[in-house]
Amino acid sequence: MPVDIQQAYLDGTRSYTGVPGENYWVNKSKYKITATIDPATKKLSGEETITYFNNSPDNINKIVLRLYPDIYKKGNERDFPISPNAVNDGVDIGKIFINGKELNQLNIQRNGTNITVFLEEKLLPESKIDLTINWSFIIPEVSPVRMGAYEPTSYFVALWYPQIAVYDDITGWNTFTYTGQQEFYNDANDYEVEITMPKEFIVWATGVLTNAEEVLNEKYLEKYNDAQETNEVINIINKADREEKEITKNENNTWKFKARYVPDFAFAVSDTYLWDLTSIEVDENTGRRVLTGAAYNKTAEDFYEVAAITRDAVKYLSTDLPGIPYPYPTATIFNGGGSGMEFPMLINDPEKSTRSETVGVTVHELVHQYLPFYTGVNETKYAWMDEGWARMLQFDIQKKIEPSSNRRIETVLDYSNTSGREYEVPPMVLSSSLKGNSYRPMAYTRPAMAYQELRNYLGDEKFKSALQEYINRWHGKHPIPYDFFFTFNEIAGEDLSWFWNPWFFEFGYPDLGIKEVNKENDNIIVVVEKVGNIPVPVLIKLHYLNGEEKIIKESIDVWKNSSEIKINLGNETQVERIQLGGIEIPDVNSNNNYYVIQK
Repeated sequence: MPVDIQQAYLDGTRSYTGVPGENYWVNKSKYKITATIDPATKKLSGEETITYFNNSPDNINKIVLRLYPDIYKKGNERDFPISPNAVNDGVDIGKIFINGKELNQLNIQRNGTNITVFLEEKLLPESKIDLTINWSFIIPEVSPVRMGAYEPTSYFVALWYPQIAVYDDITGWNTFTYTGQQEFYNDANDYEVEITMPKEFIVWATGVLTNAEEVLNEKYLEKYNDAQETNEVINIINKADREEKEITKNENNTWKFKARYVPDFAFAVSDTYLWDLTSIEVDENTGRRVLTGAAYNKTAEDFYEVAAITRDAVKYLSTDLPGIPYPYPTATIFNGGGSGMEFPMLINDPEKSTRSETVGVTVHELVHQYLPFYTGVNETKYAWMDEGWARMLQFDIQKKIEPSSNRRIETVLDYSNTSGREYEVPPMVLSSSLKGNSYRPMAYTRPAMAYQELRNYLGDEKFKSALQEYINRWHGKHPIPYDFFFTFNEIAGEDLSWFWNPWFFEFGYPDLGIKEVNKENDNIIVVVEKVGNIPVPVLIKLHYLNGEEKIIKESIDVWKNSSEIKINLGNETQVERIQLGGIEIPDVNSNNNYYVIQK
């Protein structure tokens, strides 16, 4: 365990049971934001007041804010090339006020995508501070990175406001500069946001729309309200409605949203997109329903079903795995671009060519509502703590919604093809240190397979209990890998270090092989060797001369204290071939998986 993390345990903010320590704390902010977009120039102008609460035991002498749009700023570092036409001068910051007093420019330092504000008076424990900021920037049309203008008047707007960074018990201020590949880390905050747009623009956003009656004409307001009480998909806006252009009430409409206890706020706008809504009950004890929907270009053929797919996925997440009622009041999928990108209650997804792909990307991004959002994971350092879960938890749900899907098998193949390569690193290598080919195997495929193998070992019931306990312990907080490991150890009732170490800490790969086959007292003995260091379960298929087959299985824990096991097949005289492994078990080398019985 690294020394800085050891200190957190000594300080009592973490515990070796996986429960937050008795001295654990987490800071938070309350945001009040107003913003407008000029469609002619794509300029976003905003003003915000942030109330920041210091719940730590520390005297804080500075505030670190993130300016994510500065990834486009000339001279800033990026993980990939962008069009020269996308490079600009960065976010235009106006005056900054602290508790109503204008801050001296000498107290402001700008570096990368961060801006640091040095305080004239320290922010004491159990106290708060107000920051007021004006800013503006141009929404990117070319080289959009997780946000941008995807049509002339259809924009997905994320990573858009000056946002206070996380101050935590491990490193204090998290000052990682955003370079494009690594994702995000935020406190659970409260938002009140007002977005003003011209007539016929609809705004979709994180949180709950609180003034629908002020912005929607009666026909659309009625459908909007109906959707909150039915499982049926309602076409709030169809093609004919867009042609009539009588959807919104005023020449300029201010859309008001509230979101509580969420790590970020994003929104999207369009005056051409269609809009579908439905809802689903996620908690039978309270009857709470979640409003699910899709906003999309009329040419995006797969999106006509996305509202229903979202509804079904939210239900399965609430009842199956993780089996915790979906934690937010809404879930909207916006037809944007890229490969799919999650934000709280609002997701930026591209159109896909097959239903399986559409279901897959929808489910994957919805899993992120639990991890990292509800659970507060630091994606920047530990991408596997959310991306691995999003990949693994989509296996069953994607299959239920679209039976032709084989995401589990695809992941086995992906991992088998990358495991043990020179660029493949263990998940405990910080994500913020990685670039290029090393990132995705570490963040997605290896941890997804680890979680699946852990589920196979513990069994569905115990695995589900452990996952629920972990999420319930850490929602709204900031778990690190050891909190996850210790929680699962406790619920499993055993020290799982024999599993954690090879799967998460060590370089290596999974490879089982048939070392030899012997005959002892008329019994066939198969010696299976763990050639690679990463443990996987044993599956042996016996092929008989008459065409029949027989399966023999051994749990993954046979490798706790051994790298070689013997399996007694008994007096099997009609076996023709012995095959080791299966399509759901990763293995980098299949050449040592077969043995032909010599007659």
